[in-house]
Formats: sequence, C-alpha cells, structure tokens
Amino acid sequence: MRIGMLSWESLYSKKVGGVAPHVSELSEALARRGHEVHVFTRRGEFGSYDEINAVHYQRVDFSQSGDIIAQMDQMSQAIFDRFGHVQRIFGKFDLVHGHDWHPVTALNRIKADYSIPYVITLHSTEWGRCGNNYSQDYIPREIAHREWMSGYEAAVLITTTQRMKDELMMLYQIPPEKIEIIPNGLIIGSFRRAVDPGRVKERHGIHPLAPVILYCGRMNYQKGPCILVEAAPHVLARHWDARFVFIGDGDMRMECERKARELGVAGSCIFLGYTPSHVKEEWMNACDMVCLPSRNEPFGIVVLEGWDAGKPVVATDAISIIKNFQDGLLAYIQPESIAWCINRLLDDPEEMAKLGRAGRERLEREFTWDEIARETEAVYERVLDL
Repeated sequence: MRIGMLSWESLYSKKVGGVAPHVSELSEALARRGHEVHVFTRRGEFGSYDEINAVHYQRVDFSQSGDIIAQMDQMSQAIFDRFGHVQRIFGKFDLVHGHDWHPVTALNRIKADYSIPYVITLHSTEWGRCGNNYSQDYIPREIAHREWMSGYEAAVLITTTQRMKDELMMLYQIPPEKIEIIPNGLIIGSFRRAVDPGRVKERHGIHPLAPVILYCGRMNYQKGPCILVEAAPHVLARHWDARFVFIGDGDMRMECERKARELGVAGSCIFLGYTPSHVKEEWMNACDMVCLPSRNEPFGIVVLEGWDAGKPVVATDAISIIKNFQDGLLAYIQPESIAWCINRLLDDPEEMAKLGRAGRERLEREFTWDEIARETEAVYERVLDL
C-alpha cells in the first residue's frame, strides 16, 4: 500500500511528546512490511524532504501566527497542498492515517477531494487533557469538536486501550464497531543503559544507596505530579532516605515545588524540568522504581520505558495496561494509596525485582512495533475492503 501518515510531530521534524515516536516507529515498521509510507508533518529545523529508514518525510512550512487552532489550520492547508504534489509524483495513495486532532481538516479535504479513506489514531482527548472535564473556552471546545468530527468522518478510529475506547464512545457517541484497540509500542532495548546508579544519584546530591522514585511526564493536572508530591510525606515516614526525581515541565511545576515546601519535603524532591533524552534514559536506569500518578492516562508510554529498563512501576488505576501485582502495582488516585504501593515495594526488594522482570518480559511479548504494524495493516485492509 501507499500510505500517507499525517501528524503534527515525528522524530524527524518537530517533536513534542509521545506521538512523535509512535508515528516514526510505526511508519518504519510498516515500511519493513513492504509498504510505501510518507509522513506529512511540520518542517521544524529539517529540510522539506528526506527518506529516513525507508520512510519518506514530507515536511511543510506555514505561518505560525494566531492561536493553536489557527496554526493547525495553516499546517493542514500546507499538508493538503503538499499531499496533492506528492501524489502527482509518486502515484495515488491507498489511504491516509492521521494522528490526533491537529491534521483533521487536511484529512477531511483529502477524503473529499481525492476520495481516499482515512484512519485516525486518537492518542488522547481534550476532555482527558483538561482533567476529565469539559472546558467552555474556545480552544478546548474547538479541539473537542475536531475530535468528534474525525470520529464521524474516519473509516476507522484506532486507540490504544479499552479505557480510551470507552472514553471516545462516552464523549462522542462513536459506535464500538468503528473503534479498534491497538496498543502503543517501544523499540526493545531503547531505554536500557549500562549506568552506575550510585554515581548518577551522587551527581544530584543523593546518597548512592538511597531509593529513588522517578516521575517522567508533563507537569500538568492530567498527569498528577502533585499527587506524588502529596504522597512523599507518607513514604518518608517509613523510608526517610527516599528521594523523588521529577523530569518534565508544565504549568504545575511551580505549584508542585511550592507544595513540596509546604509539606516539608522539598529536600527530598528534585525537579529537573525538561531534560535531554539521554538524561531521562540515565535516570530510568538509575532509579529504583517509576511512578505514574495520573488522573487520566490514554496509554502510559512511560510504563513501557520503565519495563524496558527492568524497573517496577507504580501507577494509578487510570492506567489500564498494568496487570496489578503481576507486572506492576496499581493505586487509587490518592496520595495515601500511591504511598502504600511505594512503601510495599521499598519494603520488599525481591518483589521489586520480580515485577521489573515481569514487565520486561511482557514488553518483549506484546508491545513490539512489528506486531503493532501487523495489527495496523489488518485495519487498513479492512478499510479498503469496505
């Protein structure tokens, strides 16, 4: 098949979050299966065209003026124009595959003008990003409208978990038979590093034997970093030397730092902000466990990253990919519950090691990109048979 992959980010253009590796790594896996894949995305600091790992990158420039809605309208117009140009050179596309709300207007124009069906993967919803709440502000309402519109216009929606499928059905009344569940993936070994955990800790003023609980993600309400800060006193009451390392930035960072001071745990919490990928990978291998205190979580790619490094994961029950007490621990969305799970593991190093091994084994069994590409290909075939 000739496939157009439309996204506002990728590993080889602008990179914002978890959609970037998903788009590039899925595209490469599809190319390995013999498909011709063109990623239409923003240009960033790259050239307008590259072929990388057998994937064609078609990058566009557009005006950065206006709010995020205006910018995405301008991006979609540029992608639509580029799509027509590429199709004249390479030949007609069989279908297009969009990611999240950003390219929806381009997807709808391609469908209307070229009679090409599209599939869309919704990695999260604006309702979830707003903390499981509806916002009456213009931008969130317009984003939610475009999510709904994609559910109406797409031949098939893909999402990563049953919980996200339920959320889309609840929010946008999308029939269940129109939604396919295909999990996210990870390149096996991409987060494994040979590091000396003690030296990594010492560089940040932490005793080399002190247990470290690692948070990685955006510092916003959806991801719940403040809940982990509130859990810290309950952990320190039992394990006084525990340290909490926060990697990521966002509008809640200052609030989390203030809350740590108010609770008297600022000396045990280290806020690194946004870090280069090698720093995140180093900490993923140096920490003792990974914690995801999310209020809403469409998938939880950090779980896979922790498993790849062989680390046990504590998360809230907003995350549905963990099998409780088998390859991780699930807490209620409450500081006391998260602290209970952390303390249980710190009390039992054998269980920590067992959960880390189980997670790595499950990652290697269920979350490879080649398997995900095979499942995605089956969705494409279903669409073309409609």
